[in-house]
Amino acid sequence: MIGLKGTLNVIDNSGAILVECVNVLKQKVNNGWGSVGDEIVCVVKRARPISGQASATAAKVRQGDVRRAVIVRTRKSVRRPDGRFIRFDDNAAVLLNNKREMLGTRIGGVVSADLRMKGWGKIVSLAPKYYSHNRSIWHPGISSDD
Repeated sequence: MIGLKGTLNVIDNSGAILVECVNVLKQKVNNGWGSVGDEIVCVVKRARPISGQASATAAKVRQGDVRRAVIVRTRKSVRRPDGRFIRFDDNAAVLLNNKREMLGTRIGGVVSADLRMKGWGKIVSLAPKYYSHNRSIWHPGISSDD
């Protein structure tokens, strides 16, 4: 559960390292708390330094930028329909642009498979690993047994 002032690691290659949540964008169902698959507005607290040359591989964000992101992992355990509880070691997010597309081109960490059910299938397909909802093993991101 991510709320106001919650910090998240960024696991894409957009250039941000750490972001702080300032708003949870969703229906008024959960009283301002966000979970896996929810969209948030965040401020970049730490970013990779930008090099002197303006190249295509340069960082896309700077410290202090206000961006949208989607939550991909939470420390708060989430109950699955089969009764299991899933919890990760940290909170993590992937940055988005204004069109709800990923800002980075790669993802460098494990994501929850619940993202696919919430309409973020592109994030799950780019992730190197995801934690599946129907088995308790790690699947490579290119797996075809969904």
